[in-house]
Amino acid sequence: MASDTAIAKADPLPPGEDRPRRGLTRFGGSRLGGLILALNLLSLLILFVGALLLNEWSRGLIEARQETLIAQGEILVQVLAERGVTQGEPQPTFNAIEAGKLFVDVIIPKGQRARLFDIDAIPVADSYLVTEAIPGRPLPPTLPAGTPVEAPDAAERAREEADLGRVRAALAEEVERALEGETQASLRRSETGDRVVSVSIPVRHVQQVLGVLTLEAGDVNETLDAQRRALMPFALVALFVNLLGSLLMHLFVARPVMRLSAAADEVRMQRARAISLPDLEGRKDEIGDLARSLETMTETLSDRMDAIEAFAADVSHEIKNPLTSIRSALETLPLVKTDAQREKLTVLLQQDVRRLDRLITDISNASRLDAELARDRPRVVDLTLLLSEIVGVYAAGLKPGEPKVVFVAPDGQHALVTGRDGPLGQVIRNLIDNARSFSPPGGTVRIALGRDDLDSVAPVRVVIDDDGPGIPPDNLETVFDRFYTSRPKGTAFGANSGLGLSIARQIIEAHGGRVRAINRAATDGTVEGARFEIALPGVAGRRA
Repeated sequence: MASDTAIAKADPLPPGEDRPRRGLTRFGGSRLGGLILALNLLSLLILFVGALLLNEWSRGLIEARQETLIAQGEILVQVLAERGVTQGEPQPTFNAIEAGKLFVDVIIPKGQRARLFDIDAIPVADSYLVTEAIPGRPLPPTLPAGTPVEAPDAAERAREEADLGRVRAALAEEVERALEGETQASLRRSETGDRVVSVSIPVRHVQQVLGVLTLEAGDVNETLDAQRRALMPFALVALFVNLLGSLLMHLFVARPVMRLSAAADEVRMQRARAISLPDLEGRKDEIGDLARSLETMTETLSDRMDAIEAFAADVSHEIKNPLTSIRSALETLPLVKTDAQREKLTVLLQQDVRRLDRLITDISNASRLDAELARDRPRVVDLTLLLSEIVGVYAAGLKPGEPKVVFVAPDGQHALVTGRDGPLGQVIRNLIDNARSFSPPGGTVRIALGRDDLDSVAPVRVVIDDDGPGIPPDNLETVFDRFYTSRPKGTAFGANSGLGLSIARQIIEAHGGRVRAINRAATDGTVEGARFEIALPGVAGRRA
């Protein structure tokens, strides 16, 4: 039977019932996708939060350093007033000589530089010039005598001079703003190229601005280095999260996929018939879905291989029967002496040849059925029109003494189903041929079309009745098995291959319907014939 040779398909769901959907907690329907996204976002979030916190911390350190310098500067401005650097009689003046002496007496902390500018922004005192500290960098070691000295690079020198000009311009701008009476604080470059925190404080006599005191602290790089060191824990945590995520991806994704691949290779190399990985199939993510799908697929393939092997064995057995009969008749033919015996053997040979031809035809049809069902696209089929056309063909070819086929179409109504008209027509013809083969000469095969509204799944009904001897109660289901050829006495042997009803059931089930066989009984309990009933889903919103 073709259904045994076909790849097993997933059980169809009843119309109107959807397959279970995956949980809405999955990201885009994917648990693994959500896990990957969460791990990546977590590492990025750690770095982002760390950067924000350290940025605020760094800004707070610089602002605190500026406030400290402003406090120191205001103290120095008060000392300038007490030492007479600023005087108001007869008019506000600025004593540059006293200012220079102040930087000798006052200790400027290491790493800081103090400069004093007059009202014209001209420097009048510099702590670097009145201390023993020598600004700049150490000289390179001396070269041996006779070593050629490389000429200074003009482009490099020009670039250094340009940088120095920008530094002096930034300092001059800061001093000019401070001369307007507002304390200035900034983060800029010094003449040596280092980053410094700088504050410029106006020097006043009462309200009159007489000069500017500038303090610079060159420990900005140390502050930034501390900031970078503080960022390291966040970076290490983010690195750990990424490594953990990679490890989890390896354990929960890469390794299971490798196991599934190895199991598939085992099946491909015919070392196993099916994939079975219970620990993976129990997972509730995509890996579990994949494992279950692969297991189902390989089990289906294994079942198909078993079915093909069994089908091949049955076909071999069924073909051997007529071939054995033909060989026996051919061996006996030369031994017969009368024309009557020779004619009897000839008739037997013709019957066996017809039986073999029908068997091969049905086997061919059964083997092509899966491909035909998959190739044809379902569409709306008018069963009323289809049955009328099929019955018309039988009526046109009716011979004397053969059972006739009768179909009474519903008045003004059409039974519509979704399916393939070719296979559905084959089902009707197989059932009609089966009914005619059991009907007595001159009998009638009756076809009825109706609807059972109590059946919400397959309400459309096609009923085919015959006037034959009926079906043994024990065989009402086995008649749909492949190569079922048990027939009552008096019926022609070899007229059927035993595949027609099995093909009919396979086609109907592929359309989401069902077919069954029952016996029609009279009021006294006697069997009046067999009945085959087909139930098919109807087209939504349309009635027979």
